[in-house]
Amino acid sequence: MPRLTEAETALHNGNPGPRIAMWSRTEPLTLFGAAVSARSWAEIGPTFEWLGKTFSHCRSYQNEVIAAGASGDLAYTVAVEHTTASINGGPPEPYRLRVTTIFRREDGDWKVVHRHGDALPSSETDVVQQLSSAPR
Repeated sequence: MPRLTEAETALHNGNPGPRIAMWSRTEPLTLFGAAVSARSWAEIGPTFEWLGKTFSHCRSYQNEVIAAGASGDLAYTVAVEHTTASINGGPPEPYRLRVTTIFRREDGDWKVVHRHGDALPSSETDVVQQLSSAPR
């Protein structure tokens, strides 16, 4: 979990590198993002690069794990992410996402193979609209 927190904080400060490093390159890979979805590394990698250009000035990030488990070479977390960051150069604003992440053990390391995030009802829908309208 510390590595996930570091990766998400870095992404929200404009650096997608740590998140990119956590992801597998072995298909199948899927991303059901709050604003953008992708499948296969050919789509997911550029999506993370774009997100890195979209976010900045992360004031806080907390991954509130609701449930987690592992069996064999698969694991998952179900969490609420609490983030305060700037989108498209605007003032940093707080938002929350419900996030399910699936990991696969590859060569002894846990790699992300799926992420599904959606905004919790309320003003968070404004964040999704901002991300959805950001130039790609």
